[in-house]
Amino acid sequence: MEVYKYFAFISYSSQDTVWGKRLQRKLEGYRMPSTLCHERGWKRTPLKPVFFAPTDIQPGPLSDELQERIRASRHLIVICSPQSAQSQWVGREIAFFHSLGRSDRMHFFIVDGKPHSGDAQTECFNPVIQSLGLPEILAANINERNYRWSRLNRERAYVQLITKLLGIEFDTLWQRHKRRIAGQLVVAFALLLMVLGALVQTWRMSQPFDAQIMLYEASLHNKYLPPLKDAIVTLTLDNEEKCDTIATLSKTALLPNIPRRLLDSEAKLSIRCADCLPKDTTILLQKKQEIGICRDITAYGTIRFMLWNGRRSCPLPHVAVTVNGVETQSDDEGRVSLDVPLDRQRVVYRVESVVPLADTVLEAKHTGSTVIVTK
Repeated sequence: MEVYKYFAFISYSSQDTVWGKRLQRKLEGYRMPSTLCHERGWKRTPLKPVFFAPTDIQPGPLSDELQERIRASRHLIVICSPQSAQSQWVGREIAFFHSLGRSDRMHFFIVDGKPHSGDAQTECFNPVIQSLGLPEILAANINERNYRWSRLNRERAYVQLITKLLGIEFDTLWQRHKRRIAGQLVVAFALLLMVLGALVQTWRMSQPFDAQIMLYEASLHNKYLPPLKDAIVTLTLDNEEKCDTIATLSKTALLPNIPRRLLDSEAKLSIRCADCLPKDTTILLQKKQEIGICRDITAYGTIRFMLWNGRRSCPLPHVAVTVNGVETQSDDEGRVSLDVPLDRQRVVYRVESVVPLADTVLEAKHTGSTVIVTK
């Protein structure tokens, strides 16, 4: 049994170097079906090594080194093109391989031109082939239009060459190869969709958004008190503040042009509104969210005034007083202090006492220095 160092030797014109390298990679990397490998005793990559002349082998008569490479190769693959047809060195490699008595192991791979065209500009077969009297050549041609898709035609030519090199039926390998290409296309399409999805997501993440903040009254509602209004909403983001004023609770604060990367991240929120407790909190930033605010129970519920004896010009201590039905009395200095629960608060209170009063109306917002005088 003959033992060869190389599975094949690629003969090519220097102008077809790209095709030579491509073919070498394709053959050496081609993985055969495991069933065929088991039947034939092959490795999964049985077509390696393939010799492709390096650039340091200079043109000229076939050197002893190059002859030795050809002699050590089981097969000769000729890359056919108008350039290789006019190459003396390709012709010499073909002739030398023929002289070894291995014409049946000579294979042709057409990458350009036409066979037997009769025109030197398009002929792809080297004239030495005819001079040697080689039998009818069945070449693998990447330009045959068996399919509309050019890549499929190239792949078919590769498989044609591989089946000739291995001596197996073309359909045995081609049908499997087409399924492999289909699988690769499915994977490539899925990857493309993933990439497009990632690009879309990246684009979306780069687009700013407008945050909408809505307020609601979290404390007990009292219909007798003025509605909450003119709430100032301030959002602090990366040392930048965005601010808007809500005229009424039915309106929405709009904080524009927030970087999308800050969505779902923590942000500081401040709300200031008359008659309400100040609110400073940290929120997870959303496009829309509702925030509760509570009334300041002291705004209308802290009652402070002095009961004054108008006739004697002195305070009236320990006098019973009723403020909107809530009973209390003045202290030693005639002062009245009362905290009214939120549900009973009013803008204006009616004051009654066991002694006649000159003024019985008390404005809740101005009780700190109020004096109610008796008649």
